[in-house]
Amino acid sequence: MTRDLDRAYAACERLAREHYENFPVASWLLPAAMRPHVAAVYAFARTADDFADEGDRPASERHALLDAWLDRLRACADAAGPVDAAARDEDLFFAALGHTIRECRLPVSLFEDLVSAFRQDVTKTRYDTWDEVLDYCRRSANPVGRLVLRIAGYEDTALDRSSDALCSALQIANFWQDLARDWAKGRLYLPREEFVPRGALEADLDRGSVTPAWRSALGGTAERTRRLFDDGRGVCDGVSGRLKWELRLTWLGGTRILERLEADGFDAFNRRPALGVGDVPLLLWRGVRWRMEK
Repeated sequence: MTRDLDRAYAACERLAREHYENFPVASWLLPAAMRPHVAAVYAFARTADDFADEGDRPASERHALLDAWLDRLRACADAAGPVDAAARDEDLFFAALGHTIRECRLPVSLFEDLVSAFRQDVTKTRYDTWDEVLDYCRRSANPVGRLVLRIAGYEDTALDRSSDALCSALQIANFWQDLARDWAKGRLYLPREEFVPRGALEADLDRGSVTPAWRSALGGTAERTRRLFDDGRGVCDGVSGRLKWELRLTWLGGTRILERLEADGFDAFNRRPALGVGDVPLLLWRGVRWRMEK
């Protein structure tokens, strides 16, 4: 790569290190050749997601930012442009992303799906059905898994389906992990068809109280989420090399978060469950026993 591209990818990797979440982001387990490309995808998605979350801006301004971001995506995918010596981080992100899209032949439609989900977050704060939630996951999470597969050189329908299940499972587990944070932004991803019949009241969440009715509603999601994780094991076994271990540990980390949530009664208001150093031995042990614990 040229010095300009090196600088562009370095900006993406810096953002990835600062804002790591649940998806594999330039992890040391990923093959070295994949890391810059995954970081470029993440920089695009992370920044767009931040636009959607800028609650101090009117919805119209946030939509305008996302529309402009989408325009820049399409422009960078078409042709390489010069990287100015005084380029801002955003300019560097697109220089790297354009190269990644062309080098790895990534479908622009997957990025468009991501932006459509972020646009939805600006105005849609409640969901009536699981179909609505899963459609959101289809656009907010699943494209990331497919992009990682394409960067790794995989284009396989069965792997895509399994990756979609894993990414949706991770997204849904993250919803309950971030219940308090999302509620502070006025969002709730648990569909009404899950909590209304159980008598759970939104007023309880205003008080930071996860009542028995809310525990029942959130607990009812556990089996659904586990089925998605089970369907997502295939992609962890269907790839090879270091990516296999990256995806297995991602799967194990997601299921561990789900275990923590259940153990805490899904009360993310009092304690947001997160993985720590103490979880590493267990995750490594489960990784070694992967086949036996299937």
